[in-house]
Amino acid sequence: MKTVSAILAMVVAVSFAALTACSKPGPAKGTTEKEKPGAKSPKSITVGFAQTGNESDWRRANTESVKSEAEKRGITLKFADAQSKQENQIKALQSFIAQGVGVIVLAPIVSTGWDPVLKEAKRAKIPVILSDRRIDTADPSLYVTFIGSDFVKEGRMAAEWLVKKMNGKAKIVELQGEPGSAPATDRRIGFLEVIKNYPDMQIIDSQSGDFLRAKGKVVMEAFLKKHKDIQALFAHNDDMAIGAIQAIEEAGLKPGQDIIIVSIDSVKAAFEMMMAGKLNCTVECNPLLGPMIFDAVEAVMAGKQLPKNTYMVDLVFDQSQAKDVIASRKY
Repeated sequence: MKTVSAILAMVVAVSFAALTACSKPGPAKGTTEKEKPGAKSPKSITVGFAQTGNESDWRRANTESVKSEAEKRGITLKFADAQSKQENQIKALQSFIAQGVGVIVLAPIVSTGWDPVLKEAKRAKIPVILSDRRIDTADPSLYVTFIGSDFVKEGRMAAEWLVKKMNGKAKIVELQGEPGSAPATDRRIGFLEVIKNYPDMQIIDSQSGDFLRAKGKVVMEAFLKKHKDIQALFAHNDDMAIGAIQAIEEAGLKPGQDIIIVSIDSVKAAFEMMMAGKLNCTVECNPLLGPMIFDAVEAVMAGKQLPKNTYMVDLVFDQSQAKDVIASRKY
């Protein structure tokens, strides 16, 4: 009996070994058959983020959104504040490439001059995601996707509101954003597209305020000294509009009444100004891009195709809505 038992045990062992040798190992725990060999989980990826600077409430909210979302997802974030200088951003990108980060996120200060460093990233096989601002390039393969707002549409919405408010007649001064930046260029394009259909809507002066509150005040002071018939102001962001409001008040005029003001961004300070009757309208440009950016990062890591442009949905707010909306503003 012992001999028979031993023989049966040996047969079972040999059969099991044969089955094991012929079987294909399944995916490791926590993975799927669709995952690519060597694919990294989001938590193992390092992302380099080259931010423009810290020039406004909008920018600070944008930075916080990116940082908090990276922390929430357990992604290592290397952050670089370019202090509004393109050369600093280029150095940051070169540093990210040298460190071998998994993905680069770039909020380009200006639209041009990016091809050489982005070609370096491409050669290093590091995907680049553009955030907030687009670039001018003949080679769209240098970046994977753009995530942000439609600046031309924002300019159109500001103009459409102002045309209606002024019944198609106004002498307008314009506070432009940073020269060469996509928002400054595109918001102007959109605004002009609309008012060209209204001959009595005239921009009588236009100058850059660099998206800065202090610069907006200085430029508006110059406008007021030069022109005595200003009826409306179009500011490319809320910070410049708030600076202009200070200049208008110091000139003895009532902002929001003597001069109608429309701006872009919809930061909380703009809603406070609307509640005070000093700002008439703000067009939204949502800075809370963090979730969308890291959705894209994770998609890129998974080898998925992304649309070339992903736009936020932005709204228009005027004084009548300010009280009801301000409490829900996160920036």
